[in-house]
Amino acid sequence: MDLCTKGLPSQIETLKARGVNLTCVRACVVVAEERARIALSQSFSKLFKDLGLSPRAVSTSFGSRVNISICLQGASGPEPTTVYVDLKALRHDRVRLVERGAPQSLPLIESGKVLPGVRVIIVNPETRGPLGDSHLGEIWVTSTHNSLGYYAIDGDESLQADHFNTKLSFGDVHTLWARTGYLGFVRRTELTDASGDRHDALYIVGALDETLELRGLRYHPIDIETSVSRSHRGIGDCAVFTWTNLLVVVAELDGSEKEALDLVPAVTGAVLEDHQLIVGVVVVVDRGVVPVNSRGEKQRMHLRDSFLADQLDPIYVAYNM
Repeated sequence: MDLCTKGLPSQIETLKARGVNLTCVRACVVVAEERARIALSQSFSKLFKDLGLSPRAVSTSFGSRVNISICLQGASGPEPTTVYVDLKALRHDRVRLVERGAPQSLPLIESGKVLPGVRVIIVNPETRGPLGDSHLGEIWVTSTHNSLGYYAIDGDESLQADHFNTKLSFGDVHTLWARTGYLGFVRRTELTDASGDRHDALYIVGALDETLELRGLRYHPIDIETSVSRSHRGIGDCAVFTWTNLLVVVAELDGSEKEALDLVPAVTGAVLEDHQLIVGVVVVVDRGVVPVNSRGEKQRMHLRDSFLADQLDPIYVAYNM
């Protein structure tokens, strides 16, 4: 979707002249193994609107390695709901809904209705106990179409069992669950489907192993990266990670090298204002340095390894230690 929104705007008229017509597309479901990016979905829908694609046809669902079809937003279902959560509460693993436009509010769009035969539970990843509705936790799933395991795995096989066949520490201690490795929460929506039933919607916040532990709070990279991207017009892609308790920001320069120094105060100021965090290191690099996989997901840990191995060949590095 990201590649389409960046590379196809200039070709829409050509596609239209060739007779490309998307009015027959009833459902375009994007299965994302990450938090649904609302702005990206809107840009994608807007791009193909002139070719007849209905914005109602485009939706985002969540799937993971342990279960590729946990939830789905069908064309015949209700409009996906968007909730606004308090960003400060989220850092304490608490889910507090606020009004749209409230200070420190974060919009999250649902990943769809939990499918029949699928059970989802929100779990404390440390204690492995079930959590209440007001808590953020790891998404565990059980269903007949859960994956059985990895085709090949190196090392201790107990890791595989922990991912695909694990149990709660209390409560329903008999059911076998699979751990998705993603943090989220479930909410009963006020909207009804064609049958008149309200549905439980799943909201994804981020990957558990990519969260940043700073000052005893949990931060999600995508939120900090959003602030960084908006801080200066000369920033292309960016990524964040931690190094010895310091927050490191890697920003791709989308412009001339004389603008590299301007990025540093813009980045540090935006992160301080939005998240009350001091950036320890700002690394300005060329376009295309931030690695992404075939699904368009940022490979932050690979980037961190390259940073530690001094392999980034940066344009400029600023330390604030």
